[in-house]
Amino acid sequence: MPGLQERIEELWERAGELRPGDEDALGSVTEAIELLDAGEARVAYVEPVDAGAHGGDAMPGGGGVSGSGTVKVNLWLKYAILLLFRLKEIATTEVGPFEYADKLPLKRGFARAGVRVVPGASARWGSYLGPGVVLMPSYVNIGARVGAGSMVDTWATVASCAQIGERVHLSGGVGIGGVLEPPGAKPVVVGDDAFIGSRCMVTDGARVGEGAVLGAGTILNPSIPVIDAETGDELARGEVPPWCVAVSASRRRVLPGGEFFLPCVLVLRYLEEGERHDKTQLESLLRDHGVAT
Repeated sequence: MPGLQERIEELWERAGELRPGDEDALGSVTEAIELLDAGEARVAYVEPVDAGAHGGDAMPGGGGVSGSGTVKVNLWLKYAILLLFRLKEIATTEVGPFEYADKLPLKRGFARAGVRVVPGASARWGSYLGPGVVLMPSYVNIGARVGAGSMVDTWATVASCAQIGERVHLSGGVGIGGVLEPPGAKPVVVGDDAFIGSRCMVTDGARVGEGAVLGAGTILNPSIPVIDAETGDELARGEVPPWCVAVSASRRRVLPGGEFFLPCVLVLRYLEEGERHDKTQLESLLRDHGVAT
């Protein structure tokens, strides 16, 4: 793996010289993308607070996406994705009555990987789908990773390099934003066992903690304050803590031009760690606050 990383980093240094048809360069880049496609490496991961004491995770590209810690980006894998677009030319693909013109092929081998893909869904080569993932008519882009047992529901989008944990439910119409450039930019990270309600938009490197629930229509990005409903304290910006129920809200702000209500995310309740979401209780809680899942 270090040899491949060094080759990708060297190619990045002279990216301006590369052109489609450079088979040596494309061979190295393809090798890196295959690692992403097979789930043997990942673009980003959560580095545990005590990683230094244990030497970190042995997996190329890092460990998982749950737990406390800092999101780390593997630049060389981002480089590989960006170089791929430089080295590939647009090709036409025909599937039945449909025609596509793209630089990348679609992902293949779903049955072998234990993934269910409903007609109308598509995933690009270089994305990873863990065993037991279900794709309703939806889209998963290159560099993204969807953990085992997760559901990507109808019209949901998992954009480039987003990292979705295991047993996550992305409800209908959810938009998980992507990021390719600048290479060092952190992608969206959603921890294991999270539930993202219908039509939520999680973008620009925002983070949803393990086991968290986002009520329908919640918008989360690094400019959105996350507030504790009991204390009124601002907990973070663009980051929902683990094991809580959070919904879209607004707070009053007086500005020179008048009085306005600016968006925020409100943490209504904390869950016990490992507590599974009881849909009936969850709906009752959110209904009491005038929101839905």
